[in-house]
Amino acid sequence: MSITVQQATIDDVERIVPLLDAYRQFYGKASDMTLARTFLIDRFKNQESVVFVARSNEDATVGFTQLYPIFSSTRLARTYVLNDLYVTPNARRIGVGKLLLEAAASFGRTAGAARLSLSTALTNIPAQKLYESLGWKRDHAFCEYGLAL
Repeated sequence: MSITVQQATIDDVERIVPLLDAYRQFYGKASDMTLARTFLIDRFKNQESVVFVARSNEDATVGFTQLYPIFSSTRLARTYVLNDLYVTPNARRIGVGKLLLEAAASFGRTAGAARLSLSTALTNIPAQKLYESLGWKRDHAFCEYGLAL
C-alpha cells in the first residue's frame, strides 16, 4: 500500500469525520459523527488548527493528525500541540503514523515553531514507541494536570 500525506482543507472534512469519530471512540467517547463534523468545520473556518491526512493509493483516507497553535512564554515563540493522531486499524504498522508525524514536524519547522508537544494515554505503548523512535522525548520534569470545566 502506497501512502501520501498532505495538509487538509475544509474540502477534506467528510474524509476526516469518520477518523475523528473513531479516534474519540478509542479514548472512550461515544460516537457522534455530527459533532465531529461540526468540530472540524469550526476549526477550519476559524483557522484554529492544521490537519494532515494520509491517503492510500486506493484513495482511502487512512489516518490524520491535528495540530493546535499555542505560544510559549518561556521560549517566546509559537509551539504546536499535536492533539490528535489516528491511523485506521488496517493501515497500522506500515508507517502511516510515522509519515503523519514527519509531516507535522516539517510543518512546525517551516512555520518557525520552537516545539511540538503531545500527550498520550499511559497505556498506549505502541504510540509511545513510535514517538520515541522519531526523537520525541518523554517529559520527566513536569507533571501534566487538567481541570474539567
